Amino acid sequence: MASPIKSAFLQVHSIIGLAIALVVGLMGLTGAMLSFEDDIVAALNRDVARVDVRSAPVLTPDEIVARLQAQPGAGKVQLMLLSSEPGATVRARFARNEAGERSSVFVDPYDGRVLSAVSGEGFFATLRNLHRFLLLPGNGNGYGRLITGVCAIGLLVLLISGMVLRWPRRVRSIRMWLKPNLAMPGRAFHWSLHSVVGTWVLPIYVITILTGLWWSFDWYKASATWLLSSKPPAAAKAPAKAKGGAKPADAAQAAAPSLDRAWATFLAEQGSQYTNVYLLVPNGPGPVRLRSLAKDAPHDVARDDFRIDGATGRVVNVERYADKSVGDSILQRVLQIHTGAAFGLVGRILFMIAAALMPLFTVTGIILYFSRRRLKAQSKPSRNHRRAAGLVAGE
Repeated sequence: MASPIKSAFLQVHSIIGLAIALVVGLMGLTGAMLSFEDDIVAALNRDVARVDVRSAPVLTPDEIVARLQAQPGAGKVQLMLLSSEPGATVRARFARNEAGERSSVFVDPYDGRVLSAVSGEGFFATLRNLHRFLLLPGNGNGYGRLITGVCAIGLLVLLISGMVLRWPRRVRSIRMWLKPNLAMPGRAFHWSLHSVVGTWVLPIYVITILTGLWWSFDWYKASATWLLSSKPPAAAKAPAKAKGGAKPADAAQAAAPSLDRAWATFLAEQGSQYTNVYLLVPNGPGPVRLRSLAKDAPHDVARDDFRIDGATGRVVNVERYADKSVGDSILQRVLQIHTGAAFGLVGRILFMIAAALMPLFTVTGIILYFSRRRLKAQSKPSRNHRRAAGLVAGE
């Protein structure tokens, strides 16, 4: 490849790298800290995750919600995690308050008593907002979301331009691609570390970028859904107006579907074949949604999706994970692919290490940029050398 072309790629690589270095370094570090969030939260709350099994019957979903919301200052219950395991506590999550904060508690399934708030939840919620939105005002509706999305695209450009810059003459040499020369001093050492380690983690970074853009741009999410989903996009339907005006009692009943009736229908359908269920409490009229994990599920995200009419107990719709197409299963596992959890424990560890290495590229990239400028400045008086010693091809 001609040197002017590499020089152009180097300019693009340098300018974009300097512009996004601090942001992508922060995103990598926080992403690594989020890799084992579920495991850490489970360990912090292991003492309240279970209670002694009793002979008394467990409370129904409506009873749990009623007891929680009867407490002073309690918000609206938005979601409950119900387990089939005897003695497992119920994890209930409240809707966001006026400050935009969300909280969860562990509840005794026999008497509805709040055992404890979920330890670690607030810390990881703040860390997640820092990772996705840089803690800027508005969170997902603010500028932070756009900034992280643009930086993710910029990182993809860095990966492409970086591969062009380090393309070796001996393309088939594995040693040239994957073995850093740690014995070289100074700038050569930083270049080897920056380029070779970057080659190691490049496939992981491409995956995290392509999945991370899901949370940054609505157009990207819609495009990915259109491309991968086997179902046509659902058209938004306006709520039907009751003819002649609804009576207050009828309106109240329609606004508060029975969770117990939906739960009874679910148990009749699934029996004891489920491990746990996310029960989403509806805000008003509409079916109750239950996302169930079967005991023989291949992984924790392989959930069957039930929508049950809370007024009649009729099953409105069921989406079995086993029936999903490859594209639909990918859409359901975007977060797990992003974190590496979709590839098992080894994948999670590799993705965590790759994310933690992002500050390394920030530091070495800045060092290489300023050292290159210094070497070029030193070589200006000499017109007999086309490239200063210590610079690579294209610099």
